[in-house]
Amino acid sequence: MSIYEGIWVPLVTPFNQGKPDLDKVQQLATQLIAAGIRGLVVCGTTGEAATLTENEQGQLLSAVLEVAKNSCPVLMGISGSDTRLLAEKVRAYTNQHLQGFLLSAPSYLRPSQEGVRLHFETIARATEKDIVLYNVPARTGVNIDLSTVIALEKQTNIVAIKESGGNLTQMMGLVNCSHLTVLCGDDGMLMDTLSMGGQGAISAAAHVQPHLFVQLLELMRTEHYPEAQALFTELQPLIRLLFSESNPAPVKAALALQGLIQEELRLPMTAMSLTGKIKLANELERLANLSLPVKPKTLSIPASGQFRSLRMVR
Repeated sequence: MSIYEGIWVPLVTPFNQGKPDLDKVQQLATQLIAAGIRGLVVCGTTGEAATLTENEQGQLLSAVLEVAKNSCPVLMGISGSDTRLLAEKVRAYTNQHLQGFLLSAPSYLRPSQEGVRLHFETIARATEKDIVLYNVPARTGVNIDLSTVIALEKQTNIVAIKESGGNLTQMMGLVNCSHLTVLCGDDGMLMDTLSMGGQGAISAAAHVQPHLFVQLLELMRTEHYPEAQALFTELQPLIRLLFSESNPAPVKAALALQGLIQEELRLPMTAMSLTGKIKLANELERLANLSLPVKPKTLSIPASGQFRSLRMVR
């Protein structure tokens, strides 16, 4: 099995009075690993990387690597528009015990596909570590076309792609025509991706009840398709709520309701609405009592009574 198969989580960045809470991120990483998560991403979009200083990003990475050690591979999120600057940033992590980098297309500039290709090739040549492409046109303003992905396969350390374009045709093309490991980056498309032959996901929603996402992948891998579909149907209300407001506000709200982190974000990100949190608390309580077709390893879940202060009358 490829190291990039399975469920990966792009870690949130817990804050405490405006500063990254390194103890909390280590605790969260430890619990996710125990739940069967395949790998972790530090300083991705979900980690509010755009609001973190270089020093803070380095501290977070060191904290996660300390607990992941040899039990869980770690990717560092890299994003920006200046190809030369990003190549230098990648070189600066040469001595870190990283598996590689999650690298998004250059944002805002909307370059040609040739520019996108040269951007990735230049950065990939600056490191021997793995590169996982990240296609998220809703945030960057540019799609990584299938033809560009195929051209990039010539760069041997470009090994996988997180596809978040929301386009099933492109996802099918990646699975059928590309040699890269294809990971779902749009949680609502997880079942479709796995059914097409995608090998896993980098899933923000998997912060919450991660064992259920791990179980879903295992059911698909062992060809228990009706059970997998039934489980995904149970997860869909949670997924919709977690993306009903700007990510990662709902994910942080859910983790705070479980007592795992403080609900704190950096501007311009703001906390989830009270209405959203009430719905989320109800959904967390429902999933906490969900019976699974096969018992997985479980993550410690707060007792349902801890959600009552936000419960909606049904």
